[in-house]
Amino acid sequence: MENKNSGRDIYIGLMSGTSLDAVDAAAVEFIRGRPHLLGAINTEIPGELRKKIITLCKPGENEIEQLGELDYQLGELFSNATLQLLNEQQLSSDQITAIGSHGQTLRHRPHARHPFTIQAGSAALIAQRTGITTIADFRSRDIAAGGEGAPLVPAFHALLFDSKKEQRCILNIGGIANLTFLSGSEGGAVTGHDCGPGNLLMNAWCERHRQQPYDANGEWAMAGAVQQPLLKKLRQEAYLKRPAPKSTGRELFNIEWLDQHLELHPSISPQDVQATLCEFTAKCIATAINRHPTIISAVYVCGGGVHNQYLMQRLMVLLKTIPIHSSNKIGLDPDWVEACAFAWLARQALHGATGNLPEVTGAKQPVILGAIYPA
Repeated sequence: MENKNSGRDIYIGLMSGTSLDAVDAAAVEFIRGRPHLLGAINTEIPGELRKKIITLCKPGENEIEQLGELDYQLGELFSNATLQLLNEQQLSSDQITAIGSHGQTLRHRPHARHPFTIQAGSAALIAQRTGITTIADFRSRDIAAGGEGAPLVPAFHALLFDSKKEQRCILNIGGIANLTFLSGSEGGAVTGHDCGPGNLLMNAWCERHRQQPYDANGEWAMAGAVQQPLLKKLRQEAYLKRPAPKSTGRELFNIEWLDQHLELHPSISPQDVQATLCEFTAKCIATAINRHPTIISAVYVCGGGVHNQYLMQRLMVLLKTIPIHSSNKIGLDPDWVEACAFAWLARQALHGATGNLPEVTGAKQPVILGAIYPA
């Protein structure tokens, strides 16, 4: 479905992940079905809004009222990010076919008695404010089909990054880390899963003790000492041993989860805790990659974690002979991969094409993802 006003096929992808650092907005043009990034921006999530999101990520009082207000506030934030991107790229609303908005995940419960997932960020408001058809709520249909509702990006990874020359692992390090395994063979299955925490625990600990949203380049962790008894305890988390398909989020890996483990280790300095969290993150990722049954030729990293130089160094050590590169090397800036993926998922929805991979999510069948709010 090309935009009749421009003859071009341009979509906006909006992404706000578990790191809660910013809203990413990407303008993507599809040429013969292949995505090409035109430009992208990120918009910081204001501190008070971040606090509201974190509060609603766990059960509490007056949740319905808070959710209603937050949904509207995030809709405003996503709308403003879209309009800023259009202005910077000198694009008009009528040149955009649609917006794909991931929204902000507040609860993700695929294994509840009555499974559900909730992403806030009013798609109705985005469509109204921007004048652009908006597709949102991508995860619910996969859950309705018996899947985890996550991760959804592996299908986009397969489109963009698959290669007949090598067996690749695409590693996305956001708040949670997830893996996509690309077989490199014709018709080979694409597999993947959330392997554990990415930036989430490190960011939360850094914010508590240094009043900074993240540990720049991993420098604070690098100067600390890994505490092996704590590391061993963290690695006993049952989720890490579960077979795929599986997904996780802030519901499990949060600062309260960490505090429970620290009760048994009260004398560890904050800096050593940060060093241990970085090692924990690296080992969760490396163990999941090394456990894969086929040989991986190379790992390509995207997401904010690629900027944590110390984490990257630890992964290089733990993965030994497997080369690690930024996704830049295979065609897309690591900061914009997920936003581009949701532009693609929006396009899939408007074309009546499926967007999930049952091999990844565990759904009973491929399904069309997303609810459409016409301009």
